[in-house]
Amino acid sequence: MSNLLLLLILLPVAAALVCYFVRSSAVRKLTVLGTGVVLTLASLGLLTQGTFEPIAVGSFLGISSDFLITVLDFALLGVIFFYGFKHKSLLIQGFTLAQAALLAWFEIVMLNHEAVPALVGDQLALIMVLVISIIGSLICVFAIPYMKEHEEHLHLKKSRQPRFFFFLVLFLGAMNGLVLSNNILWMYFFFEVTTLCSFMLIGHDATEIATKNAVRALWMNALGGLAFVVGMMLVYMKTGTLDISAILAAGPQGALMVTGVGFLCLAGFTKAAQVPFQSWLLGAMVAPTPVSALLHSSTMVKAGVFVVLRFAPAYIDTFLSTGVAICGAFTFVTCAALAIGQSNGKKILAYSTISNLGLIICCAGINTPLALTAAVLLIVFHAVSKSLLFLCVGTIEQAIGSRDIEDMRGLYGKLPRTALITIIGILTMLLPPFGVLMSKWMAIEAGADTNVFVVTMLAMGSALTVVYWARWGGSMMGSSEEGSKTESQPMLISLPLMLLCGSAVVLSLASPWIYNSMLAPWLGAAPFTVSFGSLNSATGSFAVVPLFLVLGLGVLFAAKAAAGFRKVKIMPPYLGGANSTVDGTYVGPMNGDVPFAAGNMYLGELFAEGKLTPIFNALAIALIVLMLGGAI
Repeated sequence: MSNLLLLLILLPVAAALVCYFVRSSAVRKLTVLGTGVVLTLASLGLLTQGTFEPIAVGSFLGISSDFLITVLDFALLGVIFFYGFKHKSLLIQGFTLAQAALLAWFEIVMLNHEAVPALVGDQLALIMVLVISIIGSLICVFAIPYMKEHEEHLHLKKSRQPRFFFFLVLFLGAMNGLVLSNNILWMYFFFEVTTLCSFMLIGHDATEIATKNAVRALWMNALGGLAFVVGMMLVYMKTGTLDISAILAAGPQGALMVTGVGFLCLAGFTKAAQVPFQSWLLGAMVAPTPVSALLHSSTMVKAGVFVVLRFAPAYIDTFLSTGVAICGAFTFVTCAALAIGQSNGKKILAYSTISNLGLIICCAGINTPLALTAAVLLIVFHAVSKSLLFLCVGTIEQAIGSRDIEDMRGLYGKLPRTALITIIGILTMLLPPFGVLMSKWMAIEAGADTNVFVVTMLAMGSALTVVYWARWGGSMMGSSEEGSKTESQPMLISLPLMLLCGSAVVLSLASPWIYNSMLAPWLGAAPFTVSFGSLNSATGSFAVVPLFLVLGLGVLFAAKAAAGFRKVKIMPPYLGGANSTVDGTYVGPMNGDVPFAAGNMYLGELFAEGKLTPIFNALAIALIVLMLGGAI
């Protein structure tokens, strides 16, 4: 057990150092591949061994591990302050100094320094380790050929890949450490490591816009770090312990403690880019695609929702819980609306990510077994499908030179394999019987039993989601021309895409058994029973396997019906009887050939990002103030 934990946390650190100091592309490639394989096997090995109670971590070279974490905390704050000074950001400097002062007061004056077990492995932690280690490793593998092409496009004289892979791989170790932490000071340390890694990766290309967005991400997450320290201090003042397991077992313990947990949730909000903090994650899309995929699927933002979800037992049945649910639902519906007005593929994915994270946080706030089931399943299914879609957009952008979905129209005719995988990824986010929609259904059902405002926002957000996914997926469909060249990809590009695509389908099919083996024991009062591949409850059932059988029959029928499509003459769109003999034109005024083009409607006036964002931000700030005020 201890060896597996060391591998999951420390191996990425060692691999990151190798990537940085050994300036050989062959060594770096082998290091990333080897680290991915070992992390995957270690996470699966930890799963087979099952959950474990909180355990202590011994000393390192005679130095207490808790003391070492404390030293690293202050060193990390020093590094963050340095970058705030370098980029002349008073916000970064101020938030970092405030963290350092409060942390010093906490360590020197308040803390009694009793031994606290450092790591714990319940079902939630094990699920998160699987998501981080497997999906994160696939993204790192994808980055090997992608970054080579990326740097060739930028015409760099000196490669920046050593630093890039240092922070990319280090991210995985930091996230594993965060989700396995039982000592809240350890969780804070890993929380801050993810802040630094995201800053370095977002600003990797060193362009003016990349640097600007990286600085914004750093100051917003530094604010989250400050909220984390304040929350940690308030919780400790009431409970007298840093032991997260003990804090959760005791439940809500009065206004002071619940207020502290509220600040921890606020820290989670900043990390998960909830409205009004969404701009840092939207800005992160300037980074290379593997960074976007890692931030949006298995690391940074999942750290935020994990913190909110981890502390859910500490605010159950309180006003804070209701406030968290309302804030999450508000983000879900507003970001779904803003996504409709976008044509940039990465920006659509970014808004979709923030929206779905809002749904997960809403489920944590609803705080019932059904809602928590929806939250954890959504974390898993969203991570797989969203990482797949980001990698697909990156592949498409390198092939056609654009990430605009209008330029992807009829993409199947040019890049049939990539287009098909992208469409499957979109369908797994959109339709039954795939896991994302099932999780949303569970969330709406859970919300219906608690708060009319919450369930209304969840229903509206789900409806808006259909619009931007269906529009995007439909525009890529087409037919490949006879005699067209077969699409070719490097193996380290196609392998992660194929594995993630297959995982999105297979995990959805296996969702009843995932629930039964991993979630039901964690929840205690399980909301479902499993029979014949269906999840059954008192109010209905999710017939997962039967629906997959119907889907399989439908795919077979469609394949048979389309088998002879190459023999059919392809006709241009009907244009009121005025088609021209020239493809892509119609007969217009003066009998001239007028070109036409198909395009999506984006309803720019109704879903105007520039007009709506300030309004949504102001409302979100008011809701957060009410949430924290109600906790007091």
